[in-house]
Amino acid sequence: MARFQRFTVPRLLYTFYFTKTTASYSRSPAAALLLGNFEVRHFSAGNAARAKADKEPWWKESMDRLRNIGISAHIDSGKTTLTERILYYTGRIHEIHEVRGRDGVGAKMDSMDLEREKGITIQSAATYCTWKDYKINIIDTPGHVDFTIEVERALRVLDGAILVLCSVGGVQSQSITVDRQMRRYEVPRLAFINKLDRMGADPWKVLNQARSKLRHHSAAVQVPIGLEENFQGLIDLVQLKAYYFHGSSGEKVVVGEIPSNMEAIVTEKRRELVEMVSEVDDKLAEGFLNDEPISSADLEEAIRRATIARKFVPVFMGSAFKNKGVQPLLDGVLSYLPCPIEVSNYALDQTKNEEKVMLPGTPDGPLVALAFKLEEGRFGQLTYLRVYEGVIRKGDFIVNINTGKKIKVPRLVRMHSDEMEDIQEAHAGQIVAVFGVDCASGDTFTNGSVKYTMTSMNVPEPVMSLAVQPVSKDSGGQFSKALNRFQREDPTFRVGLDAESGQTIISGMGELHLDIYVERIRREYKVDATVGKPRVNFRETITQRAEFDYLHKKQSGGQGQYGRVCGYVEPLPPGSPIKFEFENMIVGQAIPSNFIPAIEKGFKEAANSGSLIGHPVENIRIVLTDGASHAVDSSELAFKLAAIYAFRQCYNAARPVILEPIMLVELKVPTEFQGTVAGDINKRKGVIVGNDQDGDDSVITANVPLNNMFGYSTALRSMTQGKGEFTMEYKEHSPVSQDVQVQLVNTHKANKAAE
Repeated sequence: MARFQRFTVPRLLYTFYFTKTTASYSRSPAAALLLGNFEVRHFSAGNAARAKADKEPWWKESMDRLRNIGISAHIDSGKTTLTERILYYTGRIHEIHEVRGRDGVGAKMDSMDLEREKGITIQSAATYCTWKDYKINIIDTPGHVDFTIEVERALRVLDGAILVLCSVGGVQSQSITVDRQMRRYEVPRLAFINKLDRMGADPWKVLNQARSKLRHHSAAVQVPIGLEENFQGLIDLVQLKAYYFHGSSGEKVVVGEIPSNMEAIVTEKRRELVEMVSEVDDKLAEGFLNDEPISSADLEEAIRRATIARKFVPVFMGSAFKNKGVQPLLDGVLSYLPCPIEVSNYALDQTKNEEKVMLPGTPDGPLVALAFKLEEGRFGQLTYLRVYEGVIRKGDFIVNINTGKKIKVPRLVRMHSDEMEDIQEAHAGQIVAVFGVDCASGDTFTNGSVKYTMTSMNVPEPVMSLAVQPVSKDSGGQFSKALNRFQREDPTFRVGLDAESGQTIISGMGELHLDIYVERIRREYKVDATVGKPRVNFRETITQRAEFDYLHKKQSGGQGQYGRVCGYVEPLPPGSPIKFEFENMIVGQAIPSNFIPAIEKGFKEAANSGSLIGHPVENIRIVLTDGASHAVDSSELAFKLAAIYAFRQCYNAARPVILEPIMLVELKVPTEFQGTVAGDINKRKGVIVGNDQDGDDSVITANVPLNNMFGYSTALRSMTQGKGEFTMEYKEHSPVSQDVQVQLVNTHKANKAAE
């Protein structure tokens, strides 16, 4: 009896849950029997799900009201000025300062002394502001081609961007570069045609250029009321309202009716807008084809869908300097650019051989954050993080996946250019900065439960080198500290040591890039440095196959050295992604397998400096086919030396050539100087690949060897009375002509003899 009673309670409970669950979940009796013991757990999970559903709006709403945007453009398109106005209208700053202002304060986002002096933006400062209850993180990116890594790093963490175009200059070379980068990182964008108050402003010309040069599927969402000095306001083609900007800084937006003299152009441009959007949005196309009237709400939704899908680019207009058109642009950011949940971000799972993993981007998941920028602040290293998933809290332990180190978050801040406010936690989608975390840019942090890294970033190879050394011997410590910091901050800035001369060599993306770093060493670390002549990063390569068979034998009492390597070197096929390939094709045990890595190391070392001018050899494949070893005398050192000498022995037989970096140069010069400039490019051994007319200017595109481009900015100014401008970016390495090769080899020999 006692036994029977002992079982009653569990059985009663079981029956109670059994009937309750089968009633509520309508499972088959067999399934219910199988799951009987687990129903209590299922019940609580239901509770948790319900609690979660109650909680969901907490982050859903805050994520919907968040935008991460970048503003990028060609030099002098008015990008920093635009950011300055945005900060003013959103209440982050209380007065406006110009970039090259007479008041000497400089724009808010240009926080380094050097930037204010030169009037260009170098570092992308991150700023946070609020507009109509939406939180906007703005990253101000540099417009100079020498700093493209900054632009790429900023675009990597953005959800949307504003591409600023100048209404006079139109689509310029850097606009194309920036647009190409936005495409690579799949960033949805708006275009903003700035400077409508300038002489010669023509937004429709710029819109057509964007369609032809950038291949944008775009249409204007605004029409300007008047241009140049008569520019008064804008007409919104979606809402069909006219906006005028009053007040000392344009802060009062007055909404009015469309002027009667502009109704025709507004109807025409609105029809064009609807037509362009319906080409890429099926829902709007239906209404358009059935000739139904398109409501403002329908059109706005369609533009948002098409922009987020990156099928359409809405074009806004205005003049940031004259405080017109900035507020409607901010409304456009809220209306048309995506919130963090609407963008798909991928991580690479390191445990599954870098398999792509889609991140849902919600604060509920495990923490995944990317360090996209480092700065040396007043309180130590400041690391900018974009949180892709999960929540990061002050005092939490996080793991750096790239180094495997576990660290505590000592202080979490939200940035406003170079001022900061402390916060306790940040969730997915936000951009924050942490102090005292030792890492490099591009490192990924998680809470330790997953091993994800965000995709690796494209880091271009440096094209120019300079020898630098501190003037006084005492400042060596500060000097190396500066170089270490800049290397950590900027992956395109490399520091090396010239083995022959013992000088410190810095390499970067161009003259301006390196000049600015030398200047920053002087400013921030108070170290005067002498700078050598800029040096071009040549490469060497081979043009035909050559055999090698080398025996390295040395006997000097005690254990000798013995190693023989046979095989051949050959050039890699053009366009090969790898620069050096080593293949072991020895059959059998002619060389014991433990010596093979030493042989590969020897060849790699030998390829570091070719015998023509001592520059690295690339695009080379080395195949080992045979060899011989000695039971006693063979060692790793012996085989490494054998490989080095074998490479030198066969190198000249492989017909080596010197490769030089070729730059893609785009020049914009007044037409009357076109002949002089083209002649000068030919003199510099450049190849002109394109020549367009843009108003009164000629736009010349040419491929010119970097070695012939030193001091070109001065030469161009003197040829064009200061009216010409040029930009250049690295294109490729290609072989030099025979006479240049002979000259380079002789110079190298003479320098070696002099040393």
